[in-house]
Amino acid sequence: MTSSQAQPDANAFEGEAPGLLFGLAMPMARAMALRGEAIGHDRARIRMHYQAEQTNSRGDVHGGAIASLLDCTLAAAVRSHDPAGFGVVTIDLTLHFVSAGGGDLVANAHCDRRGRSISFARGEVHTEDGTLVAMATGTFTLLARAAAAPASNATGA
Repeated sequence: MTSSQAQPDANAFEGEAPGLLFGLAMPMARAMALRGEAIGHDRARIRMHYQAEQTNSRGDVHGGAIASLLDCTLAAAVRSHDPAGFGVVTIDLTLHFVSAGGGDLVANAHCDRRGRSISFARGEVHTEDGTLVAMATGTFTLLARAAAAPASNATGA
């Protein structure tokens, strides 16, 4: 990433409870130990903390876990303009695994184009020492989240 490219914002969601990812409840984020580190300016960064339960027979992080990390990170980049106001549906995800990865993995993604109905993003996963593990491109549908209904009072008025 060059210095002229916008960086994700400092994490306004720092300290989120497990199971939340940039303001949205996502039980899978708890199960996969995903933590949103930065979001904004069409970019997102998510860390997946190492869990032995997510490794393959060689002790490396399983490709399915890496695919889920990339899916979540690309989706977050697509909704980075309003993280709590939008959700996404993945239409297509293409991955390329480059090397094995162990320990914490960090994914960075960029929304290349946000359209009225379809958005496109790309991203990479690296080990903490900077080794490229995988890269992906994805196509997503951006969905506005419904506003929360006002709480009703006990009298039903």
